Amino acid sequence: MALTGFRPRRLLVVLAVLFGALAAGIAPAAAHAALTGSDPAQGSVVAHAPEQVALTFSEGVAMGDDSLRVLDPQGKRVDRGKLRNLCSGSTVKYGAGLPPGLPGGTYTVAWQAISADSHPVSGAFTFSIGAPSKTAAAVPQQQVGGGLVGALYEIARYLAYAGFVLLAGGAAFVVACRPAAARVRSVQRLVVRGWAVLTGATLAMLLLRTPYTGSGKLADVFDFGGLQQVVLSKPGAALLSRLLLLAAAALFVAVLFGAYARAHAPDGERTEAAEPPETAEAAEAAADAAKRRTDLTFGLALGGAVVAAGLATTWAIAEHASTGLQPAVAVPVDVLHLLAVAAWLGGLAALLVSLYWGPPVERTAVRRFSRMAFGAVLVLVATGTYQSWRQVGSWRALTDTSYGQLLLVKVGLVAVMVAVAGLSRRWTGRLTAAGEPAAGTERGTGPDGAGTTPEPVAASASSPVAADAETDVKADEGADEHTGPAAAGAPADPARVAQLARQQAALTTARKKRIRDADPVRRGLRRSVLTEAAIAVVLLAVTTALTTTEPARTEEAVKAASAGQSPDANQPRVLTVPFDTGGADGKGTARLDLDPGRSGGGNELRLRIADPSGKARDVPEVKVSFTLGAKKLGPLPVTLRHSGTGHWTASGVQLPVPGRWQLSLLVRTSDFDQVTETRNVTIN
Repeated sequence: MALTGFRPRRLLVVLAVLFGALAAGIAPAAAHAALTGSDPAQGSVVAHAPEQVALTFSEGVAMGDDSLRVLDPQGKRVDRGKLRNLCSGSTVKYGAGLPPGLPGGTYTVAWQAISADSHPVSGAFTFSIGAPSKTAAAVPQQQVGGGLVGALYEIARYLAYAGFVLLAGGAAFVVACRPAAARVRSVQRLVVRGWAVLTGATLAMLLLRTPYTGSGKLADVFDFGGLQQVVLSKPGAALLSRLLLLAAAALFVAVLFGAYARAHAPDGERTEAAEPPETAEAAEAAADAAKRRTDLTFGLALGGAVVAAGLATTWAIAEHASTGLQPAVAVPVDVLHLLAVAAWLGGLAALLVSLYWGPPVERTAVRRFSRMAFGAVLVLVATGTYQSWRQVGSWRALTDTSYGQLLLVKVGLVAVMVAVAGLSRRWTGRLTAAGEPAAGTERGTGPDGAGTTPEPVAASASSPVAADAETDVKADEGADEHTGPAAAGAPADPARVAQLARQQAALTTARKKRIRDADPVRRGLRRSVLTEAAIAVVLLAVTTALTTTEPARTEEAVKAASAGQSPDANQPRVLTVPFDTGGADGKGTARLDLDPGRSGGGNELRLRIADPSGKARDVPEVKVSFTLGAKKLGPLPVTLRHSGTGHWTASGVQLPVPGRWQLSLLVRTSDFDQVTETRNVTIN
């Protein structure tokens, strides 16, 4: 069934924009390096001001002096502003010193860092000294790497992948599958635009890197001081190296569509074959020309492979492959994976534009691409399996993590694409029955290239579609007799002559397109390849999202490290109890810390009595007991030991079962003045 008004080019543009936006929306959802611990712990209450705040990460990070800030309850920065590298062995740890004598209250820790795979991470948490308090410190609500800058950066990342695929894959299609495509303008435009998109996206990422990893303000793209710091970092050096390799790629493209295209021009257009073929000199010249073509093809293939591998390495050394398990193996594996993706998807794009815009594609060219794509899929399966094991680590992580779920989507898309590719192979096999293009078709380029285009072979003389096409051709030829500039009595008006020439060219193009579309086998092949290309656009978006998502193995490790570390489960139970015994000096505050605050034994109780000014003071007597009315347990007295002025401690406090316990505190300030205060405390 024909599709009226069908525009494959417009469909691909819409899909690319749509899924580019999708990739940008997915990307900021997860980080790569993750905070696995801190000292003091998140939400904890410590008795005395710590000497420093230390952060532990799941992988290597880059941090500066302003990357870790500690804010007091009023929002004023109190850390010393100097970051300490506390890393030891495989533990990634950084700390910032605190001044002595910090007052009690709740403090906010805000941090940001660049993970080893180039992605920014950030967060904030609180801890309290003495007792929790209200705080005016502003906690960042948006993670670094998000917002408008984050969206623009992820779109640029997607476009960079797409440009690399079109550049490397399109060139591979020309050299390995169809040398005549070097003279087809649609293929030339595809490869050149791939180079331009990759170059523009790389420049955009380089300029956006400063706000992406820092302030998040778009105006900071003009911060040249920040740009200098970016260039000195590993991600910045990778982007700069990519730009240098793109200069070499420009030279490669110039040779591909210049000397290489001329070497594969039709015999009549090659100067080295201008002598009559009957002479010995012509035969020798033809042999020399063939040798030069072979040498040029070999040199171009070798140089192109080196440049493509170098471009792929700029991703591998700055993203997931460069961190975690076995980076020495993962980096070359990732390079192979990217090259296989480019050969498959980029070659598919080149085949698509060849089928829709240009001379008929030969069966041999389609079969060569089919073999190249099959080899690329085998490499993808092998390298993808290794990458999945390395980044996922367990079967459960495939469904329990964002990375695993995206990976399942990617595998599903690859499976669908392979199935559609099988359909394309069936159409390719039927091309034998439909007939090869006439002799010389491979070298012709028609209106989309240079030279002339022989008419393609129709599907069958008895085909009704072909018969309709032939009727249209005859009608067009009849119309041509009355539209040429040499019509009787036509004035020699240059504008009119140019208009008639454009009309003639349009009629010729339409006639050739109708004849080409009359072949049902080639029409079916074009549609199946278009379906593959549409799926490839989605696949590339999912792949981009994977590069910006926290690996499943890291996410699982963070969960394991933080298991049971929530404030409700393992953080000390802290109670601040004001009291007034009614006598002289009878007012004060008692602070009780029950650590870790869980059922069973092993709890430690710390009690501090302070006067209204906050200074620790002794009292003649203090008692603590626990009662669980729901279970008819208690009161269970706690034996306190005086440990210093205003301080008492008790070890091995037994609370047999979890529940909502009632704590009773008796404070006596004189022989006659005492009071008992009660508070509820939940024990897990």
